[in-house]
Amino acid sequence: MRGARWLIDSLRSKLPFDKSLGQHFLVNDELLTRAIQLGDVNARDHVLEIGPGPGVLTEALLATGCQVTAIEIDPVAVTHLTEAFGPEDKSGKLTVLSGDALQLKWPDTITKVVANIPYQISSPLVDELTRHLRNPRTEDIQKVVLLVQEEFAERLVMEYESDVGSLGMTVALDWDSEIEEKIPPHNFSPMPKVNSCYISMEPHGEEWPCDNRLVRQMIHLAFSHRRKKLRSTLKNIPRRLNRVKGWHAGRWKQAYAGHAEDEKMDLRPEELELDDWIELCCSFTDFTNES
Repeated sequence: MRGARWLIDSLRSKLPFDKSLGQHFLVNDELLTRAIQLGDVNARDHVLEIGPGPGVLTEALLATGCQVTAIEIDPVAVTHLTEAFGPEDKSGKLTVLSGDALQLKWPDTITKVVANIPYQISSPLVDELTRHLRNPRTEDIQKVVLLVQEEFAERLVMEYESDVGSLGMTVALDWDSEIEEKIPPHNFSPMPKVNSCYISMEPHGEEWPCDNRLVRQMIHLAFSHRRKKLRSTLKNIPRRLNRVKGWHAGRWKQAYAGHAEDEKMDLRPEELELDDWIELCCSFTDFTNES
């Protein structure tokens, strides 16, 4: 293996650092190996890597014998990757897709996602992972390992009471998430101004008794004004309510009116656990079904 430093220097000879792309490359080979261990990557896997850049993680993934699909938005980095990993590219072990990972169609057969992602796409990427997981036409993702900003990681797993919010609560509908390891800035080139973390996400397969999409919309609506009580925020109608089968503004208003005496309506969103959100959503649904 050529190692992280060689691959980064090779890319830099072709491409100057682009701050807008969030290019902070991990240079610690031991931490790259750690990502492979956390993902339990083996030769039977088809791994999706997002934002490979110079290919430091790509090289570690390929060393396991797995199949890798890498999505890279920078065309110069795409050329670098196909040149640096020419044999793997020709054999089909590595497929490099040029474009935006939030817009390109992902392969249906990926089993794991392991990536050092641009921090600015962290939240929409998690949404995309959830959509892919729920798609009945795709193979189930077994595990996700991402290198993200520490503050995002804490909100994702709701490590502290102050981190409880719509991100962590909606992710918990589909995933068990953990902070695996905190990584200081000196392990990157160039060094970011913030600490980073490896996070892992595994689908828990829980089947909820109400529509996931309705729960998500209720949570997002409530946390949009997190200091207000649910009685105030849920009086409004979710902006995308009509995307949930069977729901429309009139039905929401009817359900809301029917919960005037519900004690949960006097709580603020951070005071509710996930089971409370499920219970409230089921109650909204059952009330209008019975009426």
